[in-house]
Amino acid sequence: MTLPPIIHTISQLLLKQNAQAIVVGGAVRDYFLDLPIKDYDIEVYGLERIEELEKLLSAYGSVNLVGKSFGVLKFSYQGEEYDFSFPRVEESIGEGHRLFAVSCDGKLSFEEASRRRDFTINAMGYVVYSGEFLDPFHGQEDIRESTLRHIDDNSFVEDPLRVYRAMQFCARFEYRLAPNTQKLCATMVSEGMLQSLPKERIYTEWVKLLLKAPKPSIGFELMRRLGVLHYFPELKALINTPQSPLYHPEGDVWIHTMMSLDQMAKLKTGETKRDLKLLFATLCHDLGKAQNTTIDASGKIRSIGHEYAGIKPTESLLYRLTNERSFIESILPLVEHHLAPSQFYANSAKSKAIRRLSTKVTISELVVVAKADFLGRTTQEAQLGVYRAGEWLEEQAKALQVAYKPPTALILGRDLITLGFKPSEKFKEILEFSYTLQLNGVIQNKEEALLAVKQHFCN
Repeated sequence: MTLPPIIHTISQLLLKQNAQAIVVGGAVRDYFLDLPIKDYDIEVYGLERIEELEKLLSAYGSVNLVGKSFGVLKFSYQGEEYDFSFPRVEESIGEGHRLFAVSCDGKLSFEEASRRRDFTINAMGYVVYSGEFLDPFHGQEDIRESTLRHIDDNSFVEDPLRVYRAMQFCARFEYRLAPNTQKLCATMVSEGMLQSLPKERIYTEWVKLLLKAPKPSIGFELMRRLGVLHYFPELKALINTPQSPLYHPEGDVWIHTMMSLDQMAKLKTGETKRDLKLLFATLCHDLGKAQNTTIDASGKIRSIGHEYAGIKPTESLLYRLTNERSFIESILPLVEHHLAPSQFYANSAKSKAIRRLSTKVTISELVVVAKADFLGRTTQEAQLGVYRAGEWLEEQAKALQVAYKPPTALILGRDLITLGFKPSEKFKEILEFSYTLQLNGVIQNKEEALLAVKQHFCN
């Protein structure tokens, strides 16, 4: 296992004090998964007091003491940050993932300290000075068998967030949840242990699930099986909501949503905020079908207006996860207009309609959501993997220079003042008049806009 040289340097200094550094957690797991290692967490065994570790680290870089009371020191060296910690045990002293009594003990054995961890694959260690791997709970075996298994019943249930961590780990690594772990998680859900979890912590696990999983559906299917969708009724309502077999031969709205979500995961660009927005939009795009689906006497299934009906359940779901209002509001137009690319293509929409659409939603982003929606089904067209409607709309939008933002207004308030108008409430009416003409393609430049205003408002 290749480590940054500074970790070896610290390890040698610790050896002189009869202590040792052990790399723990995700770094060791990712080494065995052949994944890039981004963060190094090092536990230090053998010291009496954390101040001894603080003094040693301070000689080489800066030390952030914000986690000192929990036995954690954040060490910065040449622009990189490493977590150095004492082995510790935690005991729940309250509900949820907020109140824990942390006890640090440099004399703990690695096995004792590792027992507090969630899953076997996260409980391995790497002894820096000797190059030895420690695996007291057989995490390597579970990696070979693609299985996620908890370590200890008693410590696991003290932190209900681990149910969500199980979902995102299974999705990220495409693992199965060990039967005993699945049974324990289901019991925790049924006994209401997840109720007291703060939304911020839940949201963090959702973000990891959506951004890091090749198939996010694995995590959401696990939510369904464990009963976690009880806390997210907007998603639960999609199960068994029927769809027209002509357009959705794959099955109900839940199945389609999961397929679409996995398609969106393939369309990620690496721009975290944008990817997360489009993933959430895809997850929510058909929430309105749960309340807007009808079956007539002939058995025909329709979901007329579901795109508009989806706004409220989308808000309800997302505000249960985060208070980021601007982020949530950026998702709503994608839900509301997700049918537009296919409709515009079918109707050979005119330029003015495309310009108007650009004032409501970012067309380049909308096309991606619509593509995931289109590919997330088992129709013959979807199986070809080509979304012609989206390609057409994006091409048209780029030609009109509105793919990434709406048209910039040709005239502003200062132009009206130049024309002799005095600032007033009428400015809004005049500017809206000019912008409407611009969207409709009636005027093409500033001179034409000013002329139109003169003719309409100066007579």
